[in-house]
Amino acid sequence: MDRLQVLGILLTLTAAYCYLNHRWLRLPMTVGVMVIALALSLLLHLLTSFGLRIEEGVVERWLRHIDFHKAVLHGMLSFLLFAGAFQLNLNDLWKRKWGVGILATVGVLLSTFFVGTLSWWGLRWVGIELPYLYCLLFGALISPTDAVAVLGVLKRAQVPKRLEMTITGEALFNDGAGIVVFVVLLGLATGAHEMTPGAVAALFLREAVGGTLFGLAAGYLAHRLLATADGEEVAVLVTLALVTGGYATADALRFSGPIAVAVAGLLIGNYRRRTAMSEGTRDSLDIFWEMTDHVFNSVLFALMGLESLLLIFTQQTLLAGILAIPLVLLARLLSVAIPGTLLRPWRVLPGDSIRIMTWGGLRGGVSIALALSLPLGRERGVILAITYIVVVFSILVQGLTLERVVHHTIRAQAPLET
Repeated sequence: MDRLQVLGILLTLTAAYCYLNHRWLRLPMTVGVMVIALALSLLLHLLTSFGLRIEEGVVERWLRHIDFHKAVLHGMLSFLLFAGAFQLNLNDLWKRKWGVGILATVGVLLSTFFVGTLSWWGLRWVGIELPYLYCLLFGALISPTDAVAVLGVLKRAQVPKRLEMTITGEALFNDGAGIVVFVVLLGLATGAHEMTPGAVAALFLREAVGGTLFGLAAGYLAHRLLATADGEEVAVLVTLALVTGGYATADALRFSGPIAVAVAGLLIGNYRRRTAMSEGTRDSLDIFWEMTDHVFNSVLFALMGLESLLLIFTQQTLLAGILAIPLVLLARLLSVAIPGTLLRPWRVLPGDSIRIMTWGGLRGGVSIALALSLPLGRERGVILAITYIVVVFSILVQGLTLERVVHHTIRAQAPLET
């Protein structure tokens, strides 16, 4: 089966899921698509229990042609991050730069430590012995909130403006920090290389600072091209080249591709309106990237739902995954509450809304993609199964109840600033 056939089947399934959700479920599109994909996977598992090996002969073999890790981290992620950043107001985000920066760096580090430590104790309690470094690896891959999952849910939940910008900005930029922490811990866990404090600092600076500077340079170049050749087709192709070529070049230079694309998206999305193009071209570009965002979101969540067919769950890993849910939420709470409390005099983080920020820290495809990149072995199987359970809970339960949490929190507290 070639790539075109795989893509054709995936798009056809996604279109069918979107139709079924729009017609009957009427859930947020990405959540509804994942619910239907999970239901299909469960049905296939039930058919297997009755002796019908459908997924082994058709669906499972087809899914094995898709490299989820590459499809997400080196494919969909660049489009989704650019589309998300493209729609943000830079002035609003800049007002919350310190809060976003702290959550995307210190928050990820704190969460990695708390998740890793709590998971190490929890796994031992259910009878799974996992080295502490691998528990920290799980903490690193599950700590970054996922921009793909967060953006779609926040639009429906009517989160107060300052919180929406903080959570969205964090989700756009913490992938870079999370991936750097993951790479460092993976090198230590596998013994591939020795990571000194200086090497870790150099790696982080190269990824984060290099990615930011590269994103600014690439975004400015694209902006100048758009300013000198106004046209709908040119605008679409230039931004597509910026996303695909910019991400690939940043990755080749060992800069953070996610940070580079997000920065470029912010620059193009804000400065294009004033100096780069006519109103007609702006409207066409807005529609194109909004539709691209919806399509890639739906495809990703459909694929995430189907991926459960390739996972092996045991009684221990199911129990460990269920136990990991409150542990990850507790780590999220601590990683937000600690800096929020310490920096309360400066109002860097909205400390009166920790509940919303905790429940709104959704996990998604990036976490699964990082888990799939682990070397083959028992540790990979355990971490992948737990990660999948946490991600599914995050999207289905937290995503669907966030609006209620927001409304309850607003009623319980003094009115939040908008």
